[in-house]
Parts: sequence; C-alpha cells; structure tokens
Amino acid sequence: MIKQIPSKEIKNYVKNNPKCVLLDVRTKEEWDNGKPDGDKIGLKTYFLSLQFEGQILNQNFVEEFKNLKINQDYEILTSCGTGGRSQRAAEILTMLGYKCSNISDGFSGNNENIGWKKNNLPCK
Repeated sequence: MIKQIPSKEIKNYVKNNPKCVLLDVRTKEEWDNGKPDGDKIGLKTYFLSLQFEGQILNQNFVEEFKNLKINQDYEILTSCGTGGRSQRAAEILTMLGYKCSNISDGFSGNNENIGWKKNNLPCK
C-alpha cells in the first residue's frame, strides 16, 4: 500500500524524513504552466513524464527513471496534477524495490485537498 501525503504536510514530512526526493510525473505541457521547486524546502526534484499529452503512456518510464540514478535509500515522493498518475508511478517504482509515497493532491489539487501550488509551496 502506498502512503498518501497531502501537500500541506510536505514541509514537515521532509523535515522529519530528510532522505526523500520529489518525482513530478506530469507532462511537459503541465510543467510549462508551473513546477514545484522542492529544492527550496530541501527536496531534490526530478521531472519525468509517466504519460504524454493524449493519455499516451511513456513506454520508457522505467528505463528513464533508472537513468536518474536515484539511490534506493531515498524515499520517492511522487506528484502529478491531482494525485492519480503519481499513484500509478509510485506503484510501478515500488515494484522495482523503491520506497514511495504519493502526494495525494498533486500540484493543482483535487476534491479533497488544494494541492502544492495553492498551499504556497515553492514553485518555479
């Protein structure tokens, strides 16, 4: 089971769990409209699309992720727009042996929480 962390809890979570990285799996088009800047809160940030515009799955996701060379000692906090794709990414990476948690409301928020951006977390 993947742990769900609302974005409003991210600062405290990272403070208490410093061996974390952020993996934003949104599309390039979404990143062009704003990106999380986790580096400002001590959270190294990576960008790797799980799928492309038009819901096309990135067939190279696992290979491209491995090329990032993220140490398996680090917990990966996955994020997307609203928490759905990042949940899927976390499930894939967990099967590869990584510890993952999902930012449940993503960058933009969902019906339950307002998201990274509206919680005034650092953005680029």
